[in-house]
Amino acid sequence: MSWKSVWIRGLWSQNPGLVQLLGLCPLLAVSNTFENALGLGLATLFVLVLSNASISLIRSLVPDAIRLPVFVLVIAALTTCAELLVQALHYPLYQSLGIFLPLIVTNCLILGRAEALARREGFVMSALDGLAQGIGFLLVLVALGVLREVVSGTLILAALPPGAFIALGLLVALYRAIDTQLQTKRRQSDSSDVASRRVRTTGELS
Repeated sequence: MSWKSVWIRGLWSQNPGLVQLLGLCPLLAVSNTFENALGLGLATLFVLVLSNASISLIRSLVPDAIRLPVFVLVIAALTTCAELLVQALHYPLYQSLGIFLPLIVTNCLILGRAEALARREGFVMSALDGLAQGIGFLLVLVALGVLREVVSGTLILAALPPGAFIALGLLVALYRAIDTQLQTKRRQSDSSDVASRRVRTTGELS
């Protein structure tokens, strides 16, 4: 696994919010403002990077029989640290995020990355994967927060839960449209390369 592929998967091809559709509860509930979205996104990024890195370090010491409980304990400890940091640095944000800050521990994205990658890869690659996936999640959160906060001035629905679903649907649709265009261009480029190689090969044989 290369560093480039980790970044591409985290930010685009396997984006947690747009492709994997993980962590939708906080994604939809907290994205009513830019500040809330940024705060929860950074807290999730903090927990994701450190949990991936920590689990990669202890993976050989944890028996399979208790693997998941140990992973949850690591994630819970780091979530508590993130919660205390937000409370100390920005108490109004801490109050605004409410229950969704401690609920980071139940975010399936974090446990999923620990189970799928961190327990198999080394420290650097695991931390990098956490960083890429966390930034991908953060960008979707912030995009939703900005979109809903801007539109809510003229459309009250945007600030309500149904507005979150609509906004996320629009972002997913935009992602699909762009990704389809990129794949089409990639296939056309590959076809051109194959045709070019055939022409060169035919010319050399003749």
